[in-house]
This record gives sequence, C-alpha cells and structure tokens, in this order.
Amino acid sequence: MKSFLNADFLLPDESSRRLYHDYAAQMPIIDYHCHLPPADIATDAHFRNMAHAWLGGDHYKWRAMRSNGVPEADITGHEPDYQTFLAWARTVPRLIGNPLYHWTHLELQRYFGIDEPLSEKTAAKIWEACNAQLAGQEFGARALLKRMKVRAVGTTDDPADTLEHHIAYAAKRQPGDPVMVPSYRPDKALAAEDPVAWNAYIARLAIAADQTIGSYADLVSALDKRHAAFHALGCRASDHALIAPVATFVTAERLQAIFAKLLNKVTPDQDEIDAFRTALLLEVGRMNARRGWAMQLHMGCIRNLNAPMFAKLGPDTGFDAVTDERIARNLGLFMNALQVDGLLPKTILYSLNPNDLEVLGTIMGCFQDDTVPGKIQCGSAWWFNDHIDGMRRQMVSLGNLGVLSRFVGMLTDSRSFLSFPRHEYFRRILCALIGGWIENGEVPADFETFGGYVQDICFRNAKQYFAIPGVED
Repeated sequence: MKSFLNADFLLPDESSRRLYHDYAAQMPIIDYHCHLPPADIATDAHFRNMAHAWLGGDHYKWRAMRSNGVPEADITGHEPDYQTFLAWARTVPRLIGNPLYHWTHLELQRYFGIDEPLSEKTAAKIWEACNAQLAGQEFGARALLKRMKVRAVGTTDDPADTLEHHIAYAAKRQPGDPVMVPSYRPDKALAAEDPVAWNAYIARLAIAADQTIGSYADLVSALDKRHAAFHALGCRASDHALIAPVATFVTAERLQAIFAKLLNKVTPDQDEIDAFRTALLLEVGRMNARRGWAMQLHMGCIRNLNAPMFAKLGPDTGFDAVTDERIARNLGLFMNALQVDGLLPKTILYSLNPNDLEVLGTIMGCFQDDTVPGKIQCGSAWWFNDHIDGMRRQMVSLGNLGVLSRFVGMLTDSRSFLSFPRHEYFRRILCALIGGWIENGEVPADFETFGGYVQDICFRNAKQYFAIPGVED
C-alpha cells in the first residue's frame, strides 16, 4: 500500500517518476488565465485567517459544501471564519473522487508543511497552525506566488477598468518578483441583451478611453484605445466567455442601426444580438492579430441557473453548468472570417463540454500555419474538467489530433493564492501519461527528448507563445 500523497503521487511507474522528478518538478509557472485580484498582488496583501485565504470567493469549494448539505449561512452568510473553515473540514473527507480532495491536501502540504488529512477532528489544530504561518511576512500574496515559482500571472480585466493596480505594481516590481499583466475581457461591451446595463457600461468605457461613444465606430475606437493601453502594461491575451460561438455577419449600416437601438435602450432581437457580438469579437480578433496577442475563447458554460441564489449572491458563486449547444459550424465560420482578412490571431479554444474536444481538435487543425508553433491551441481542461480524467482526456485528444508537445499547458482559472499546486497536479498527470507510453513501448525511452517536451508543456511553450514582457526562466 502506498502512503497518501507521497513523493510519487499519481506516478505509477519508473518512467513517469523520472519525467516528473528530473524534468517537470522544478519548472517555473506562467498562469496565463486566473482571477486573482490585482490589488492583492500590488499591495502584497496578507490574509486575516485561513478561511479568508482559502475559502473566500472559491465557488468550487462552495458547491462542494452545498452538495454536502452545509447551510448557506456557513458558506457565504458571513465573512470567512472558523465556522466556515469547520464546515469545509467536515466536507473534505466526503470528497474522495473529487479533485478538491487532492488539491486541499496538496495545498496544506506545499504551503504549510501539514501532512495530516483535514477533517472535523483535525480542524482546530490545522486552523491554528495555518493561521500562525499566515501571520508571517513570508505569507503575503507575492511571497505565496514566488514560493510556487510563479513567473507571471494574467489577471482578468475589463477594458473599462482603470488598471491602477497594474500600473502601480509595474512601477515598483523588483527583479525576481512575479510579473502581473492584465488580460482583456470585453464581455460587457458585447452584452446587447440588456440595453440598460449596456448603456451604463458604455458610459464607463467612454471615461476610460477618454472619448465620446456615439456610434458603432466610436465603440470600436474606444475598445482599441483600451487594447493599446492594456498592451503597454504587458497584456498579451484577450479572453471571452461564450455560451456558444457566434457567426452572424451583417453590414456596417446594420451594425450602426443595432448600436442606435441599444443607445435608445431598445432590446435588439436575437439575430441582431448575435450580429453585434460577432462583429465586436471580430474587431477584437483583428486587434489581437495586429498586436501579436492570443485570443482565448471560453465556450460551453451556461451561467446563473439558480435564479434565487443569483439574486442573492450574484455571479461566480457556484451556480453555473456545462451546456450542450453545438459549436462547430459557427466557430469555423468565425475563425475563417478572420483568416480571410489575414488577421486570425493566435487562438486558444476551450469548451466546458468535454464532448467537444474532438470538434475543437479538428477545427484547430484547419487554421494552423508557420507563424507560431501551435498557433491554434486546444485549451487546458478547464473548470469542471480539471480532474485526473479530464486532464488526461484533453491531452490524449490533443495528441490524437494535434501536436501535444506544443501545448501551452495548465492554468488555474482561480481566485485563490493557494491554488498553484494545481500546476503540480497537472504535471504529475502529464508525466504519468507520457511515462506510460514509454513503459508500454509506444515511444522510445528517450528521456532527454520527452523530458524536454514535458518542460516545454510545463513552462517554455507558454513563455514563447504569449511572450509576456519581463518573464524570466
């Protein structure tokens, strides 16, 4: 019997262990898509207690506690405290088979040196031990990133954001500190289904861009101005949340008419909404191509299904799900429209529905070229899929249909500074996959070559692909 979470966790054979320990384990991290608060990095924030650091804002854990019958009052009913932590400690032993079980204990081990499993019996002791360490200077936000060898993070930011924390941090960042860059997420500019909210947002965007927005052309101009401002701060990727891709093409005159409807607080019909979204996404894609950015398309999520809880807690609180809408036709048409313009940017395709992996893999192969190795990527197993089976399935699919060795690797998609052992989790699964192929004689036992590919996937591919300024090896 193997001991729990030992040095060879998830590494079933000698080849897997060699790939991980000799090649993967010490590689730095580029977490190119996360939701860490920029203010916390800029100010090197510290945490009041373990519940604040670990459970505040983490809707993965909130969903698990709800599934375990924990009252909402002990989850989101107050500021995170010992009662919240205790509710989590009571839940964790029930989570066998869920990646949260592994992540929880990896985080306790890697950050706090705690090997004892978390449960109701051990909660008080672990609470005190973690809080004592969190009080130290070495547990500030930046120190936590450096401990995990994080070279760069890409936060998630709106074009109307001031980026004040990115500006402040860039001015004072010291050599060896992690790079923080914004990522450009213009979803609210595309949200034509709610003209009232859209107009309020456009007013904010106009202030950020320092211009009036009285026409569709003005809107594109304002988004491009903010795109340039993001670029100056090191941004090298846009990010877009889509239920499904859109590909409804109309004339400039129709776009102006839709814009006028919105400005007058009239809700467009569904075809007009799709046309407006298509046009703006194409514009951002062209901006990305001109400035050398990547375009991340996150598809397949239906959000806020529980209306009463959405009304109570708002978005990103654990009430989203996988959707099964078709994506192939519109995604292909959308990418082809950029290709016809000669302005298809580097693009990362994600779908929350794992049944879409082969669709993504075949569409991806239609648009590769010699400008960048792996120009079109099948993105990392994401959100509901970042478990052992999901990560392995994504990489097997990519190996079957593309070039796995060019994969840009893992991201956390996280709001927690304690989430970076997820990269270790991914790396162990990667090494077990390739190591298994070596053990089975499916590839030669050439550790120099395949260990190099492991290191590429862990770090070097992302470093080359995104080309974030200031990232060191």
